Amino acid sequence: MAAGLGAALIPARGLAASAEPDKIMLQAPGGRAVEVWHWSPTGGRRGTMTFSHGAASAPWKYAKLLRPLAAAGYEIFAPLHVDSTDHPRTKEFAGLASWKARIEDMRALSAAIPAPRFVAAGHSYGALTALTQGGAEAAMPGGLTGVQRDPRAAAVVAFSPPGILPGFITAEGYATLATPALIQTGDRDVPLGGTDPAGWRGHLAAYEAAKPGGDRYALVLAGVDHYFGGEICRDMPGPAQTAQLAEATSLAQLFLQAHFARDAHARRALDLRRAETGPVRLARK
Repeated sequence: MAAGLGAALIPARGLAASAEPDKIMLQAPGGRAVEVWHWSPTGGRRGTMTFSHGAASAPWKYAKLLRPLAAAGYEIFAPLHVDSTDHPRTKEFAGLASWKARIEDMRALSAAIPAPRFVAAGHSYGALTALTQGGAEAAMPGGLTGVQRDPRAAAVVAFSPPGILPGFITAEGYATLATPALIQTGDRDVPLGGTDPAGWRGHLAAYEAAKPGGDRYALVLAGVDHYFGGEICRDMPGPAQTAQLAEATSLAQLFLQAHFARDAHARRALDLRRAETGPVRLARK
């Protein structure tokens, strides 16, 4: 049914540029309602982006990340997934049932947006969602068939994706990533409950596993944790890592101009930012 819902993607207030999102309704299999938050581009249009939020979070909790991307010209569609604590049916989707629902959400959204190609982006659990849209292969939940890759996903921006999770996502699964990708973490991005101060490196598993020569970038920001000090995903005591979030967003825009818009000047500028040390470390393979 979702394939015929292209008209539903016109928000109630029309397509006038706005810093505030509209809400759109789609349907997943079985008639399950999927609420999608939609940011119209407030600058010259550059393309379409899907965004998948972190576990237990919600699209509006990423406004400080998504507003600058909309201002840079990206039209953004961000579903409210069932694992969100703000979703009215979250208790019905325990465990991997939420993964199945996420795949269904992104398939319904992809079927509804008319763009011939788009950017797949996400944070944490949502970064894994975006990476599978770009070709990475996670466990396929029961009841679903087909492939997880979306052939129209032309680039991936993955903020702090999970590391290797046996039985769910492996190095071999990450190695099938088929698009250019920017994979970000910070040197304070240690998994919840982790005791290894170098545990943040696990968030680069997708970069480490990806085959060379595919324009994959690893971005490591000094002093940055999983939530940019509470700027995205959930409230945290801080201090807010506002400048670092702005840096990450700026580099994401440059990456997309280079590898989604295929701008040779932007690619050269991005490669000039490569550095092995310092507060902003950027590597390419």
